[in-house]
Amino acid sequence: MKKKDLIFLICNIAFKAGLIINKFYYKKINVAFKNDKSPLTDADIASNNFIINSLLKLNLKIPILSEESYVEWRSRKSWNKYWLIDPLDGTKEFLNKNGEFTVNIALIEKNKPILGVIYAPAKSLLYYASKKFGSYKLKTNKRIINFDKSIKIKIPNKKKSKENIAILSKSHNNKQTIQWLHNNLNKFKTINKGSSLKFCDVAEGIADIYPRFSPTSEWDIAAGQIILEEAGGYIRSINNCKINYNLKESIINSSFIASSKQFFNYKDIS
Repeated sequence: MKKKDLIFLICNIAFKAGLIINKFYYKKINVAFKNDKSPLTDADIASNNFIINSLLKLNLKIPILSEESYVEWRSRKSWNKYWLIDPLDGTKEFLNKNGEFTVNIALIEKNKPILGVIYAPAKSLLYYASKKFGSYKLKTNKRIINFDKSIKIKIPNKKKSKENIAILSKSHNNKQTIQWLHNNLNKFKTINKGSSLKFCDVAEGIADIYPRFSPTSEWDIAAGQIILEEAGGYIRSINNCKINYNLKESIINSSFIASSKQFFNYKDIS
């Protein structure tokens, strides 16, 4: 299958999953809580089931790891290529009805994302990217995606200025994040946003940097990583190491910084 055809197929799966989520958005919804105390709704489950069934129908024989369909380490540690899914990223934002939630689908190969799709159904915004293909943004309508309206996104060439914009989590901030900003930026202002949309804002140049010191999981950031990288950005651990996937039993990420390449002039570590 051609790269472009696969990207468009995954975009359509994310889009249709978003339509399913939207059916729950204005309804009274039951909420359960997982072991980590994060919320789980019927919308999470319905989106997850649709995405997994749709990927299986592609008959590509690629295994799937999802937040709502976890696979034990002993089964996945030998995976060279797999789908990594968050069927509803930002469930708290979904419950708060602020529109800042997404469907995240990434394809991982050799421990790195090579394709990523993020769809924000309440905003009708679609972002997609693939390795050596570029990053794109698209405003969808309610029933169909017109890929001819895609806009290529690229981080503007910008360095530290008198006031830079840091984008932070809406629901998971801590004092360490603010202290890091004070230590590394002369002057800054902050904006807050939920879900993987923070990566998209950096990729578009709306924000300059996204520091994250509170916990995230691999399915939270994989699609955002490839969208950011293909737009000319970087994501590194706080120790300036590359972010890799499925190298350990835990799917919890280390703290990281996402920004433009120019912003901190990161040294490329292999």
